[in-house]
Amino acid sequence: MAESPSTSRAPEPVGAYPYTRRVGNLLFLSGVGPRQRGQNGIPGVEVDEDGNVLQYDFESQCHAVFQNVRYILEEAGAKWDDLVDVTVFLTNMKDDFPVYNRLYAEYFASAQPCRTTLEINCLPTPIAIELKCIAALPN
Repeated sequence: MAESPSTSRAPEPVGAYPYTRRVGNLLFLSGVGPRQRGQNGIPGVEVDEDGNVLQYDFESQCHAVFQNVRYILEEAGAKWDDLVDVTVFLTNMKDDFPVYNRLYAEYFASAQPCRTTLEINCLPTPIAIELKCIAALPN
């Protein structure tokens, strides 16, 4: 039977889906972005009145995404080191990958999950990074 633990620290999902789904000892995380709970803005993002991105601080978004993943894991009874697979979606591989790769190496210095990084056209909100993760929970 699958469970969908809730979270009170990560941002609210932007659609009708749970942030996590536990099946056996695996915890699946839906796409996690840098938004912060209870706030409309996105860390490091400046938009005009029409919602067009004027500028963004990609490093701020990375830190926020990693923190949100940590929140979700902790509230589901998992730890950062329980991550076994991370899929990363970037909207600007050319400019943002070096920053992302450097920060990823810092955050995952001890835990070494499998990783796939993809460039995509856009995400549902004006964010530049989103993570999809799988963790293995202790029995």
